[in-house]
Amino acid sequence: MTDPIADFLTRIRNAIMAKHKVVEIPASNLKKEMTKVLYDKGYILNFKFIDDNKQGIIKIALKYDAETKVAAIKKLQRVSTPGLRKYAGHKGIPRVLNGLGIAIMSTSKGVMTDKEAKQAQVGGEVLCYVY
Repeated sequence: MTDPIADFLTRIRNAIMAKHKVVEIPASNLKKEMTKVLYDKGYILNFKFIDDNKQGIIKIALKYDAETKVAAIKKLQRVSTPGLRKYAGHKGIPRVLNGLGIAIMSTSKGVMTDKEAKQAQVGGEVLCYVY
């Protein structure tokens, strides 16, 4: 696999389209941090890190509206790829959906959202857009 972050996003996207409640994803430190950001911002219901004496597994409980059964995540879009990295300084951080969505960034101070990076005045690699 050449792009594990794209695989992470695709597994979540496919599970949402199939209306699954839980999705299992092979773990890595970056994926764990991205999962924590999605949980903190209310895009997923819950998560659990399972150690299987190998790579580990992330179990994510997806969030849906109770009445309409619409997922909390409308779109997951990969921005920076292994072939073409996208970096942004703290002044050039992109706004997602005019401030309604989030951009997950990998900075020198850890994985955070675009708003947190602007507040901390750090730039970094723009991993994905979520809305």
